[in-house]
Amino acid sequence: MLELLARADALGRGVALVLLAMSVASWVIIFWKGWLLQRAAASLPLAVAAFWQSPDLAAAPARVAAMDAAGVLGPLLQAAADTDAAPGATLATSGDRHARLTRGLRDALAVAVQRLQTGQVWLATVGATAPFVGLLGTVWGIHQALAAIGSEGSLRIELVAGPVGEALVMTAAGLAVALPAVLAYNLMGRRITRLEADLEGFAHDLRELLAPSGPTA
Repeated sequence: MLELLARADALGRGVALVLLAMSVASWVIIFWKGWLLQRAAASLPLAVAAFWQSPDLAAAPARVAAMDAAGVLGPLLQAAADTDAAPGATLATSGDRHARLTRGLRDALAVAVQRLQTGQVWLATVGATAPFVGLLGTVWGIHQALAAIGSEGSLRIELVAGPVGEALVMTAAGLAVALPAVLAYNLMGRRITRLEADLEGFAHDLRELLAPSGPTA
């Protein structure tokens, strides 16, 4: 492979470097997100249990912080605490407690979910574009082979072996970069969906605990 890249021109080497950069960045994100989601999946049930086992609301944040290794539940508790800011000072603090708490928890939930989803866009982008980047290298390699045949006026195996070999390597490289990104995106997306559902459930329970909506008219 190194020999083929050494024979490649500037475009061929550029495509190879782009694929290499995409692969390195994807694997860094995969390992980091795998670690983050594993911590979140393991610590979230413990943090939720710590909250409900707290004797009162004053003791809950410290108990939750000790269990919330991924830091995804803390923003919800902070939003609940911020609800007690002086009402009417700003539009954000206007309205009844239930409305302010709902707004704060919704914003905090968006922050927590965004943290869990960090890197998903990159993995999706790599999975969708890496095969086409490899295809560009493939097309260029075939073009070089045809150009070599045209300049020589005859078909000889040594004229096409290098460019065609480079083209095949680029095709394989594009797929090798895309497949791990696609698999990681799908697997991590499923785990993020489960965590998001757990966070939404906790946010709903917390809202009802602190500011129950009461009977409807």
